[in-house]
Amino acid sequence: MKNTGRTLTVLVCAVAAVVGAPCMAAPGALSLDGVAVAPHLMLDTMRYTKVPEPADGARVQLFLRNASKEVVTVDAASRLLFGGRAPADLLASGDWAWHDTPSAPQVGTLALAPETMTVWTFNGRKKPFGPGGTCALALGPEEAPWLAQDLEIAAPERWISAITFLGPEADVRPDTLVVHLANDAAAPLEMRGCRLWLPLDPKNPRVLAAQPPLANIAPFNGHKSIPAKDRGGFTAQTGPLPLTYAVVEVTAAAGGKEFSLWGHLRVRKESFDISGGWVGSNDALKSEAFLKTLRRFQVNTAHMAAVPGYTDTELYAKYPLKYFNCLEPAQYDTDELLPRIHGVECLGEPQYGGGRPVPPQEVWEKLYPYAATRLTTTLTNSEERVWRDYAGLSDFTHYDAYRVTAPSADAWWKYDRWTGGKIYWGSPLETITDMCISLREMSRPMPCAYWSQGPHEGWGVYGGRKRTSPTPEELRLQAHHALSTRITSLYWFNLSLKTLVQWRDTMDELGRVGREMRMMDDFLLEGDAYRHERVRKTDGKPDWDLNSVACPRGALLFALDLDYDADRKARVFQFGAPRAAVFSFPLPAYLGAPADVFRMDADGVHDVSWTAKDGGVEISDTRSLVGIYVAAPDKELRGRMAAEHQELLAYEAALNFDPARNDADFAELENYLGGK
Repeated sequence: MKNTGRTLTVLVCAVAAVVGAPCMAAPGALSLDGVAVAPHLMLDTMRYTKVPEPADGARVQLFLRNASKEVVTVDAASRLLFGGRAPADLLASGDWAWHDTPSAPQVGTLALAPETMTVWTFNGRKKPFGPGGTCALALGPEEAPWLAQDLEIAAPERWISAITFLGPEADVRPDTLVVHLANDAAAPLEMRGCRLWLPLDPKNPRVLAAQPPLANIAPFNGHKSIPAKDRGGFTAQTGPLPLTYAVVEVTAAAGGKEFSLWGHLRVRKESFDISGGWVGSNDALKSEAFLKTLRRFQVNTAHMAAVPGYTDTELYAKYPLKYFNCLEPAQYDTDELLPRIHGVECLGEPQYGGGRPVPPQEVWEKLYPYAATRLTTTLTNSEERVWRDYAGLSDFTHYDAYRVTAPSADAWWKYDRWTGGKIYWGSPLETITDMCISLREMSRPMPCAYWSQGPHEGWGVYGGRKRTSPTPEELRLQAHHALSTRITSLYWFNLSLKTLVQWRDTMDELGRVGREMRMMDDFLLEGDAYRHERVRKTDGKPDWDLNSVACPRGALLFALDLDYDADRKARVFQFGAPRAAVFSFPLPAYLGAPADVFRMDADGVHDVSWTAKDGGVEISDTRSLVGIYVAAPDKELRGRMAAEHQELLAYEAALNFDPARNDADFAELENYLGGK
């Protein structure tokens, strides 16, 4: 497989000194085989009291291979300069936010055998460490560097936009790879092959060796070529993979030249998990009524670790919740517990850090010990204005930014979204779409999750609004704005027993959204965000957000209602009656002209008026709030989704417990809470 020939190159290498012996590596021993650049973003839709710094930086991954016949070792003492400056100096000056080069604490010595690879990341904050920047690199001994070249960073024209590992339910190890590619160039992109680079030793994930090229890659619906300004990809069977880090190298060609596109991420079997958040006291987890309620919402995860009296009982066997908390490897990195684990969350919200923002490099240092384990790390981002500094720090990132009656980083009174003056109790719901796009693009090719605003009994009064939790409509819109951008897990904040009793009117909507997530989760796992369009009326006011998620089985098409008003008296967002609309969604070439288009929701699948048009689909419908449509390449998909809907209804009915509608069931929750 050939080295990258893209004009987007970041030319770096390693430095070395053979442990306990004079360094024998020759000049030019290390080759930069590839680079992946994720430019920073700054949203122009958000409003802050303090103007954000320009988004001039980028997260840069460097794929370095030992091209010599000697072992090359790299450690903190190795000479590594970017524009004549060491990584520590670039951190101190604020030019970088964080890095994981060998000069960072804890990395230690990297011994690169011939033809092995290591991946280094730096997150640049300022030019020249962002698109359009250039600097000289001096790497290795000054008199005979292993590589000395210019570093040129440009926004990519082609990149790996999403990598997902999937696998059988009975095994924590994935065995299937799904890769989505973006081709923003003016020429078609041909997919030719793929191989993985895996650690020689999972306990030392920084040194990776090339695996044989995957025997067969299956382009989406047989489309081996991706047209200009379009997206595509492939699936491949890998066999069971170790739960460590991997490099994914995709061989492609365009304009008669062959090159590689690169991604580096943790191997983890992706599943769409729905968390109840901080579910409350451990005593609540001993209530079968509470556990049944969570199951009715399709919740399978909670912010908890092992809970004596629950996780060690038959109650857990009957109503299991995955662990999502501070999980010490010595206790939780075991074959027995791995199937129970969603991820590690041990840092809270480092952008706030209990009053002092935790520097990104310090966050990296706290997460790095997990690199040699099988546990997936997560990070909670809070403030879009600066979260680009934290880009790429964890294996699976997410954010929380609620849009009504909750603490917020943005200045709600600065939005001029509605006539009638400022409001202090809410902000535009569609900024969730914007923030999800921001986080996703700076984290690619890794998946992202979202903390969605649910009912919460702990919030106070904001801006004079008496209702201290979202209405069912506000809850629904916030969740679907995130889902429409392709997240792969959703965490409700916060489904404690006390919360659910206090806000019974949200229970039905929680169940409906949960059912819809289960109906669409395969699309979200296998897919990638495809298009986003904000449609405005002739007077310039927002009308609809049109978002899509595409994968080989079809496309999820979301129409999200932006024609809502701020009720000044009730201080809630009000949505109008369903209105006639025509929605136009482009589709990727690999889906072609759809064989069927239908609407789906918690009530099932429904006919809709549609026509294939201009490489996409045009849908005529009468909707408000949320419209979710499926464009299918075959006519059998509708029946399969209808059958899945019936299975979900049967699953819920088998619980024989519905506190949203049944007063006796609700009283059981109230009585348990009262007894505690």
